[in-house]
Amino acid sequence: MRMWAQSHLCQNPQRASSVLAVAFALIFLLLSASPSASALPAFARKYGLRCSACHESWPALNNFGLKFRDNGYQLMNDRDAPIWQNPGYWPVTFRITPIWHRLSSLNSVDVYTPGSPQYPNPSGTALQRISSSGFDLSGLDFHTGGTLEKNISFYVLPSSDPTGAFHFESVNARIDNVGGSPWLNFRLGRFELNNLLSEKRTLWLTGNGGIYQTYHFIPVGDGNIFGQMGDNQLGLEYMGHSVDDKTRVSASLLSSSDGNVNLSTGANSYSGFFTFDQGIDTGKLGMQRVGVYAFAGEAATYYPTSGGVPIAGSGVGNKGFSRVGFYGQFYLGPHFDLNVVTQHGEDNAYFGQGYGNAIATDGNGGTTATCSTPVATSTCSNLNNIPGTVLPPGSRSPTWNGYTFEARYVYSPQLIFKAVYEAERMSQQATPGTPSNLGNINNYSIGYRYNPFMTSRAGFAYFGEFNLFRQNGTGPTSPSGNATNTNTSELMFGMDFDF
Repeated sequence: MRMWAQSHLCQNPQRASSVLAVAFALIFLLLSASPSASALPAFARKYGLRCSACHESWPALNNFGLKFRDNGYQLMNDRDAPIWQNPGYWPVTFRITPIWHRLSSLNSVDVYTPGSPQYPNPSGTALQRISSSGFDLSGLDFHTGGTLEKNISFYVLPSSDPTGAFHFESVNARIDNVGGSPWLNFRLGRFELNNLLSEKRTLWLTGNGGIYQTYHFIPVGDGNIFGQMGDNQLGLEYMGHSVDDKTRVSASLLSSSDGNVNLSTGANSYSGFFTFDQGIDTGKLGMQRVGVYAFAGEAATYYPTSGGVPIAGSGVGNKGFSRVGFYGQFYLGPHFDLNVVTQHGEDNAYFGQGYGNAIATDGNGGTTATCSTPVATSTCSNLNNIPGTVLPPGSRSPTWNGYTFEARYVYSPQLIFKAVYEAERMSQQATPGTPSNLGNINNYSIGYRYNPFMTSRAGFAYFGEFNLFRQNGTGPTSPSGNATNTNTSELMFGMDFDF
């Protein structure tokens, strides 16, 4: 779950923030001495498994947990069907995370000169780093899933932001093992794509660390929001796997809407997401897994208008895009593993020039604002490819390469240390003459997660993490008129629990 974006808290002095950071670090380290862990609540109550059976560190899955999910939340025994379950069993888990965090970013700040003719109006601007710290909350997730009957499973996740505004993050039903074959499984609804490195089960919770930049990268000025692999998508998925789950394959037909409901964008465009991965048993080193993926399709660039306002769901003028890459999970013994994702992305030149999503939505399918004219306005940053539109001379398809490396050191089933490095690099800008490094990203995260207990009723973790995010040329404009780099940091400690 993507639990929050960067928030704006009351500014505190930097020295006080540093003292708080040290204090919280000591508190959370001193609390790390408790009994052994067990399992995630909802399915643990059903099967009585320990958490280490399915999770490397909850919510991240290990190979057995991946097989359990691939089988439609079934162990393939008599306890799978609801008729064999205790009538009082209700497969529901809720999760919310109280936190303390400190944010820091560079901003363009108004400068006031007392006594000047403009006072109290700004007399200019200056670049200033703003740091804020305080206590906060994540959103709230209600997870429910399991079997309706043997080989018919479901998953529903109503989720809210920290203010309590709810939407349906996931809603899907599956038919598993059609004809008794593990190679025939089908899912319909809104679901996470079959990414080997799952963003919805990530161990990271900061604003920029809590998403994988490689899954969401969009070139500066690009209007294509539709190819974001980390977002849950609407569509139909086929998934097949061998009995031992070493070989896995999937193919999904998706609406090109980035998961938005009510056909709010283009109602006449589709995308495909395809994966293949293979597990290799290397004995004491563990199960290594490598695979490839491709996300390709078309999305709208032109929306017919009424009174100059684009009509929701009317998108046509489809243009193509693609995301292809490699991923791997490498276990180097019982304690260390490395996850790798690479990507080569390409958008049509129309996307590169800002055409694409001409209708602003709230991320849940509801329209919050629309372009008041067929061109960019203060309420809609994307252009509408009206008939007769001609691209600027020399316009070309933007292309880029992305890399994600996530390392985990599992000291024990209770304690895990983690680190991520991500690099997004433009290889061709949409407009000739644009700086070659505009939009390039470097993203760093380090942290730990400690589970003092996890029973069949509840899970609990202390965690701490630190994130640094850098993006070239997208920061505030300096007083001299030059673009600066986005440069943010976030330190976070908290308690993550589910029941």
